[in-house]
Amino acid sequence: MEFFIFVRFHARPGNEAAIAEALAEVLAPTRQEPGCLAANAFRALRDAQLFFIHSRWKDEAAFERHAGLPHTVHFLERVETLIDHAHDIVRTELIV
Repeated sequence: MEFFIFVRFHARPGNEAAIAEALAEVLAPTRQEPGCLAANAFRALRDAQLFFIHSRWKDEAAFERHAGLPHTVHFLERVETLIDHAHDIVRTELIV
């Protein structure tokens, strides 16, 4: 069953460009992973510090593999110092 992930990042003031760069770097290898159906990054229009990742996965196992890969671990370590809260990952399923 397809599996959807939403991740929210709120940048500390002045770190917006660094988060955008980190997102751009992690998306290319993520999109190449087996089981990744789509991965995109977004920035809120009304809050320039607010960023999201939305990704679609073949199944939860594919996402779990992704979570342990070096590029994912490095990305999370990198952005941890750039955000003003713990990153927020929500696992979802399509209902409509």
